[in-house]
Amino acid sequence: MKKLFTNNIKIVIIILVSTLIFTNAKAQLNGAIEVSGKVTDDRQLALDGISIQIKGTSTGTVSDSLGNFKLVTAKQPPFVLVLTGVGFAPKEVNVKSLSDKIRVQLFTQTFYANEVVVTASRQSEKIMRSPVAIEKLDIRALKESPAPSFYDALGNVKGVQLTTSSLTFKVPNTRGFNIPNNFRFMQLVDGVDMQAATLGVPLGNAIGPTELDIQTVEITPGAASALYGMNAINGMANLITKNPFQYQGLSIYQRTGVNHVDGIDHSPSLLTESALRYAKAFNNKFAFKVNVDYLRGTDWRSDNHSDQNPNNLKSANPQFPELNNANAAFDGWNKYGDDALAGSNTVSVTGLNINGQANQTLTVARTGYWEKDLVSPKVDNLKLDGSVYYRFTPKTEISYSYRFGKMDGVFQRGNKVQLDNVRVQNHKLELKGQDFLVRTYVSLENTGDSYNVKPLADNLDLYSGGSASAWGAKYKTALQQYATNHGGALNSSNLADATIFARQQADAGRVEPGTKEFNDLVNTIRHINNWDIKSSAIPDAPVTGGAALIQKSRMYHAEGQWDLSRHVKYFNLLVGADARIYEIIPDGNNFVDFSRPIDQRNKPVSVDGKVPDSSDFGANVYYKKFGGFAQITKTFFDEKLKLFGSLRYDYNPEFTGKFTPRIAAVYTANKIHNFRFTYQQGYRFPALFEALSYVNNGRVKRVGSLPYINEGLGYLDNSYTQQSVVNFNAAVKAQGNTDAAALANRNLLVWANLPNATPEKINSFEVGYKTVLFDNKVIVDIDAYSNVYTGFLGQVQVFVPKGETVGSDAAVIAMLDRNRDATTASGGNSASKGQDRYRVYTNAKNKYHSYGSALAITYNFYKKFTISGNVSYNDIKTNATNDVFVTGFNTPKWTTNVSFGNREVINNVGFNIVWKWQDSFLWESPLVTGTVNAFNTIDAQVTYSLPKLRSTVKVGAADLFNNRYYQYAGGPTIGGLYYATIIVDGLFQGDK
Repeated sequence: MKKLFTNNIKIVIIILVSTLIFTNAKAQLNGAIEVSGKVTDDRQLALDGISIQIKGTSTGTVSDSLGNFKLVTAKQPPFVLVLTGVGFAPKEVNVKSLSDKIRVQLFTQTFYANEVVVTASRQSEKIMRSPVAIEKLDIRALKESPAPSFYDALGNVKGVQLTTSSLTFKVPNTRGFNIPNNFRFMQLVDGVDMQAATLGVPLGNAIGPTELDIQTVEITPGAASALYGMNAINGMANLITKNPFQYQGLSIYQRTGVNHVDGIDHSPSLLTESALRYAKAFNNKFAFKVNVDYLRGTDWRSDNHSDQNPNNLKSANPQFPELNNANAAFDGWNKYGDDALAGSNTVSVTGLNINGQANQTLTVARTGYWEKDLVSPKVDNLKLDGSVYYRFTPKTEISYSYRFGKMDGVFQRGNKVQLDNVRVQNHKLELKGQDFLVRTYVSLENTGDSYNVKPLADNLDLYSGGSASAWGAKYKTALQQYATNHGGALNSSNLADATIFARQQADAGRVEPGTKEFNDLVNTIRHINNWDIKSSAIPDAPVTGGAALIQKSRMYHAEGQWDLSRHVKYFNLLVGADARIYEIIPDGNNFVDFSRPIDQRNKPVSVDGKVPDSSDFGANVYYKKFGGFAQITKTFFDEKLKLFGSLRYDYNPEFTGKFTPRIAAVYTANKIHNFRFTYQQGYRFPALFEALSYVNNGRVKRVGSLPYINEGLGYLDNSYTQQSVVNFNAAVKAQGNTDAAALANRNLLVWANLPNATPEKINSFEVGYKTVLFDNKVIVDIDAYSNVYTGFLGQVQVFVPKGETVGSDAAVIAMLDRNRDATTASGGNSASKGQDRYRVYTNAKNKYHSYGSALAITYNFYKKFTISGNVSYNDIKTNATNDVFVTGFNTPKWTTNVSFGNREVINNVGFNIVWKWQDSFLWESPLVTGTVNAFNTIDAQVTYSLPKLRSTVKVGAADLFNNRYYQYAGGPTIGGLYYATIIVDGLFQGDK
């Protein structure tokens, strides 16, 4: 890490030194002229952040905090300057000669109906006439938001559900099927996909723009696959940064805050974030920018003690209601090593005499460890980026950008993962002109010192508490001892206390949090790259099972698009193509060399007779996809009607190619009423982890969806579903847990019969309406959608009988819980080889119909006072039959945001208040299933501008009244964050 950090600092230093060289060099071009002036509002106060552009060219700049601007151009007068700014009516100014004194006054216009977006159609268009729902947060909206950061402000956007896994890791989603590692929502930064390939998720804004460099965020809910390819099936966010030709000078940002103010999960803690941006342009020909950002704080803690396996479930002990308050099969939301629902950490204690009934069975979950004892709350996030730009002509530009991010945090997929020292780098080279764009980039990922929390807990139990069978034997002995000491029997009056006593005895010698032994063992396990759980009852056995998450990958991407509209007579035509290759370096744990025999996949190989290195696990694995699209647009009836038609083709060598169409119409009535209708399809190839993972995660192996991974394993065609095995064992236990009882209940076992995976498909229909009314006082935006998912991709857990065929007597016996560690006959029962358990990425068998609507209204009711609000509704139709897995819609039916503010209630002082509410909903995932309670919060901020000092001070709070809440089952509890921010913007912009 030290070497990598040093190299990145060197890059920044080189760029800064280059700056000094160019600054001191003579950079004037022959014939270049300088145009300068000042922009004020209707009260003659200076306006900053106003865009000034020479009409018909890409030459432009922005005004500074004093309202001054300067731009250099080779174009000789006369020409026209176009001035635009959010909250002001646009204005054009004729420049006839260099002697003109340019003083421009802009007048307040709360809403800008001609706002332009690029994400919806991959080309510039007015937001009011976009063919799909699209939201835009411009630079002023981001500054005025009471959210602690611009990225947090996404959670206030209509239809957006922002999921917080960590202070450093937040992921947006739209229109349902939310998960913390969101495969279905794409996030771009200046056209670069921000996903960390092997982790399978966009890492929030951990490697994205800084507060000082963000210009605009555009969010498109719903499918965008027709233009952007296979990942954008549920929506996308496009983060656009500031161009150094327009935004120059030195800017400084400092945020200081405090969270955990109530001291419940952690003592009150400081959060600090510091950022710096410097940009310089030379005569509208060459420009560069550099950004540095560092955040440090104490993370939100996940410490919910809810039981997701209560005593009344079949996976617990419903036959013993006296255990309701002392559930022996407790499976805590934020506890690991006690995973009863997954069936991976339970022990069946058989042959008990309870309430006078012989041969009773008690299901017991191992004790496990709380998440707060296994993960560090201290997190930080370092971001660096630098870019250089060169313009061959005013409309043709080449640029190179480098971006680096290092982060800590926690995120949840099938398990909880502690991200520690994760590093991602991006290199981008781009050439764009008036009608074309060519872009290529590479993303490099290294998970650093990260580890998986569940195998850490499993191995802590194993190496300090013994194997499951040994622990279960101690538990049973203690139960019988308790019975002997309390009247000689277990019954309803003492069973609960007996289970508490038995757990204490079985856990004797187990390492406890806070002790040196615990810390030493954690440090050993978290650095071993092997999640397998070795069945050893010897406490002093060498530690071989670990929890390290060691993933390295490279993602190569190239794309291009060409606007042929000038060359086509009857319609506008845009064409494009892209190619992407993932290169996975096998780590022996998550990704392996599938060409090798099953028992050799997780072992290093010898090269040229040398002793194999622990990192050499075979040849690199490649996952590829290619695509291309064409889009036609045409206007009719004096441009009142605009029609869109696009068709995309994507190919992945592992699957058959897919065509993705989109058709849309936008009709404008009376120049202000805009109606849109859109139909589109979307496809999603399995993400890298969904396709290629092979994780020997203790007693449950997680496997990808590609069919050749199944060779020799049998989980597709020779397995039973997990839920049917749970139901089967509950029935058998109630009848004495014998072979005869098992065979009598064999009809409860359901053959999984999983298909070879195919791409996930969506058919989406959307309608919408946008308008600006009452002399630009009111804006209304409403949309409604209906989605049908086919082949929905998710995870199902199945049980494969070892060495047996599904349907046979031996396969039925192999499903019994009592056979987990036993391979010999006892008590008149048959011997069994037991079962292998797999969590498989596969397609759902049902279709899923989701639907919803969203409405946003903003009203400028008096001077600059504005009230706005949005409400979203999302729901899913229930299917008549259960599927092979739970899809997890994971979205509240109703969410709403209401804001009230004034950007300048008195001179240089503004404020904004946002109230947010969402109702309760059911969260379903392989790790935790439970109800997320309804909650509401208030965010507020006051802003004070100091124009002469080029500074802005903002004091605010997210969740002002510290109303503690969690956003998903198993996620962290979030509370108030109180902060003060100062921004110094636009120093050293140039000579004025």
